[in-house]
Amino acid sequence: MPNTASAKKEQRKTAKRRLLNRSQRSALRTAVKNARTAATAGGADAEAAVKLAVKKLDQAAAKHLIHKNAAARTKSRLAKLTKKTAAPAK
Repeated sequence: MPNTASAKKEQRKTAKRRLLNRSQRSALRTAVKNARTAATAGGADAEAAVKLAVKKLDQAAAKHLIHKNAAARTKSRLAKLTKKTAAPAK
């Protein structure tokens, strides 16, 4: 339990940040999941879903929500999956 006014304020700020980070991280995970399912299905919307996921990953890395290398790794895997499923269709 915080004793000083500044500690109480910091606790309020931390709670707000935690809720915001949770919602943003959840939206990021949903976008990546949608991109993965669209890429494996090989539909026409796969390109748009991957593009949205890449955008969300870049934004999350810029806000330090996830590490920049984790964002790069995920983007690379999405691109690889999209390319793999799109190649046999041609």
